[in-house]
Amino acid sequence: MRLLLNIDVPDLGQAERFYNAAFGLEAARRFGTDAVEMVGADIAIYLLRKDAGTPGADGALRTYARHWTPLHCDLVVDDLGTSLIRAVAAGAVQEGVVREAGWGRIVQLADPFGHGWCLLQFLGRGYDEIAT
Repeated sequence: MRLLLNIDVPDLGQAERFYNAAFGLEAARRFGTDAVEMVGADIAIYLLRKDAGTPGADGALRTYARHWTPLHCDLVVDDLGTSLIRAVAAGAVQEGVVREAGWGRIVQLADPFGHGWCLLQFLGRGYDEIAT
């Protein structure tokens, strides 16, 4: 089994530039003018151009204002401070302060398209520090 991550965006060029500048992902393949495969993470991320206002799941209309969803993406990074500076410089919005936990550090972000992301920096044994 393989996991693919698809992210709807209203502007493919802007999204490609953001994900490259913020997270170092590179375009690998293009699928016409409406999709691009971004690589450089443990899974491929597919940016899919979907206009705002078009129907999504259950007929709900797509909006790219900041929104909450129970599913979001976490990126594990070696240096949270450097990664946060890079992401914000690329257009991410930091949401709250960097927090410390028994397993490491975390900060919440939103991309320019309203999607939530977290940057994680594991310390020590990462989640094994708190596993029971």
